[in-house]
Amino acid sequence: KMAAAAAAVPLRVCHQEIVKFDLEIKAAVQDIRDCPGPLSALTELNAAVKEKFRQLRGRIQELEQMAKEQDKESEKQALLREVENHKKQMLSNQAAWRKANLACKIAIDNSEKDQLLQGRDILRQRKTTKESLAESASFFTESLMGISRMMSQQVQQSEETVQTLANSSRTILEANEEFKSMSGTIQLGRKLITKYNRRELTDKLLIFLALALFLATVLYILKKRLFPFL
Repeated sequence: KMAAAAAAVPLRVCHQEIVKFDLEIKAAVQDIRDCPGPLSALTELNAAVKEKFRQLRGRIQELEQMAKEQDKESEKQALLREVENHKKQMLSNQAAWRKANLACKIAIDNSEKDQLLQGRDILRQRKTTKESLAESASFFTESLMGISRMMSQQVQQSEETVQTLANSSRTILEANEEFKSMSGTIQLGRKLITKYNRRELTDKLLIFLALALFLATVLYILKKRLFPFL
């Protein structure tokens, strides 16, 4: 009786550990099914599950060895049936593990595709905005150039008027005042043209930076997609 009781202790411990590992594997498989990514996180979860399966397989083998060492045939057959049930349960857990991995990888792939499409949409919107700003800047630049040409024509007309009225001192003084006024307007026009030319250059630079960001984002996602372990 004492020998039987002593032998029952390892059996009970082995049973408890098998049940514990089985529950831990089921919980880990559920974690894999719910894993939002990235692939590195999925890899860590799979490594933990592999270790649990290794430990569970070892305990089942220990239980099978203990069963073969039983003196009573009835106890031996009962333990062997229990070992067989544990093996079937382990195979069922392995099948669930594979299905969870497949579902998780599909979800991660879909998530990466959605992020890539969203990034493209954002860059496309930014590009459209920059193009609109560039077109507006170009329009204002052309308008200012037209104003400048018109001012130049007016200056030319003023000079002809000055030459025509050169015989009258009063007319000359009035023409000089008008010329000074026109000169100030021309200078203002030139400053405005310079300002909008600079703005056009800035817009082009922003468009270039947006394109560079888009390409960098695409390359990063492709790298993560094609080489996830780098």
